[in-house]
Amino acid sequence: MLQELRIINPATEEQVAVVPVTTPAEVDEAVRRAAAAQQKWAALPPGDRARLLRRFAEVVRDNVPALARLELTEAGHPLGNAEWEANNVVDLLHYAAGGVERLTGRQIPVAGGLDITVQEPLGVVAVIAPWNFPMPIAAWGTAPALAAGNAVLLKPAETTPLTALRLAEYALEAGLPENLFQVLPGEGAVTGNALVEHPGVAKVVFTGSTATGRHIAAQCAAQTKRLTLELGGKSPNIVFADADIERAAAAAPGSFLDNTGQDCCARSRILVQRSVYDRFMELLEPAVRSFVAGDPADPATQMGPLISAAQRERVRSYVPEDAPAAIRGEAPKGKGFWYPATVLEGRPDDRTAVEEIFGPVAVAIPFDDEADAIRLANATDYGLSGSIWTRDVGRALRVSGAVAAGNLSVNSHSSVRYWTPFGGYKQSGLGRELGPDALAAFTETKNIFISTEES
Repeated sequence: MLQELRIINPATEEQVAVVPVTTPAEVDEAVRRAAAAQQKWAALPPGDRARLLRRFAEVVRDNVPALARLELTEAGHPLGNAEWEANNVVDLLHYAAGGVERLTGRQIPVAGGLDITVQEPLGVVAVIAPWNFPMPIAAWGTAPALAAGNAVLLKPAETTPLTALRLAEYALEAGLPENLFQVLPGEGAVTGNALVEHPGVAKVVFTGSTATGRHIAAQCAAQTKRLTLELGGKSPNIVFADADIERAAAAAPGSFLDNTGQDCCARSRILVQRSVYDRFMELLEPAVRSFVAGDPADPATQMGPLISAAQRERVRSYVPEDAPAAIRGEAPKGKGFWYPATVLEGRPDDRTAVEEIFGPVAVAIPFDDEADAIRLANATDYGLSGSIWTRDVGRALRVSGAVAAGNLSVNSHSSVRYWTPFGGYKQSGLGRELGPDALAAFTETKNIFISTEES
């Protein structure tokens, strides 16, 4: 077992921090402390919990530049992206705080008495966050879980623990009870496993690979433990001939190059109607080539490095250097885990068309008609997101209804909004995060019947 995590700046390959790992014994102690803190937190009046969460949000807002710089350093995200991510944490905390006093039960008409339901917190929740969006996705689980009256143990990814640790400091500065929100850095196979298997953890929220998600699901099933999974994706970008082709081509690079393609919602399968395929590819090439890769600290940069040397090798395994590519962009030379934007032309059954690459690589495939587009869009084990480009409203509705994915956008590539539900079909996950029902996912529903019949 590792004794410490060595944090590497992916743009420079320099070590920027050393973080001690959390042992299984320390996990056990953290769960015990969290359980005690949770009892006091849940007993607070809802308005007090809401005020503390809003104060937490404002402390984060005051420190957005510092958080963004940490994200740039540990994850290689361009500065503008990192600032957006930090501000998203602010938004998530405020949104969750607004739900504290609206987490109400129901009165259900029944014979012979009054029946009511109440929503009670689960207890201690484990949030296992990924490295691709360390701050926002950590907050997806943490903010509503705290708002619903739970304690949270956050295990950040091995490569990106710095922003999580800083958020825990800000929580204490804002006045949240000690031990209510703890960050436990460590390896997934050790620290993460100890959290998942601990009987004092009532729910696990995991974002990561489908293979790891299946393993965690099996562990949770052994204890009948609640679970939310947000896993992989191989999302389609479907462009019909009646779409605004210029607009669709201009928007396509951002849909699979944002965060250097390290995004479960990346539109890495570009499906284009055959009659406009050649024109679309002509327009796509300059749009891809103009997508700026470079120093994350430069405001002009749109794409940074991959997270690690291992991830770069994974991407390379899909696209050997001598592989023919329809479009190849530029990437910096020298130090850093860089990989150029790449568009391949392929067949529906190619490995690059069915497996999640998690890098700045897309595959373009022509289709014949609406039925063919739907068939290709659904020809994957995943079902997380996708886009449909068309001027025909009826077609947009028909195709949206037929594509098996949890989050679809028409004439847009937007997948995630903190006020709408997010989650996947098939192997892309289990459950939903975000949106108006987020707090309810961290509660138990208790039903109470009160007899009104005379003795």
